[in-house]
Amino acid sequence: MTVKVYTTPTCPYCYTLKEFLKEYNIEFEDIDISKDEKVKDDIIKRSGAIGAPIIEVDGEIVVGFDRGKIVKLLGIDN
Repeated sequence: MTVKVYTTPTCPYCYTLKEFLKEYNIEFEDIDISKDEKVKDDIIKRSGAIGAPIIEVDGEIVVGFDRGKIVKLLGIDN
């Protein structure tokens, strides 16, 4: 499973999402969209969202820290 988290350094929801993933030992790539305009433009196009966090699990995108959707996508039993 490939998990990418698109974040910004000042986003409290980004921090919460990353802590949630760590709590469940989910490995993820943390991508700071404030540092790379191309990556930011790409994820905005693909997600339709301009805010962070955005999580991508095996190509499926969830905008924001939508715990229910994320748990389902990751197969977390909580």
